[in-house]
Amino acid sequence: MTTPIEERLTHLEIKASFAEDLLDKLDQIIIRQQDQIDRLTREVQWLSQQTPPDAAAAPRNLRDELPPHY
Repeated sequence: MTTPIEERLTHLEIKASFAEDLLDKLDQIIIRQQDQIDRLTREVQWLSQQTPPDAAAAPRNLRDELPPHY
């Protein structure tokens, strides 16, 4: 027969185990997100290097950008 203190201790151990598992899962999610952020940052840098420097300075004519049905 278990005492109330032993039952409480068992419940606390179970909760601690679930909390540790959740913490490990969240840690893996953060690692994956940081990898994705790093990859996207590199891609944005690469794309910004691909655009010609004079393309951003050229004035745009919004009439040229109208969809064909207008």
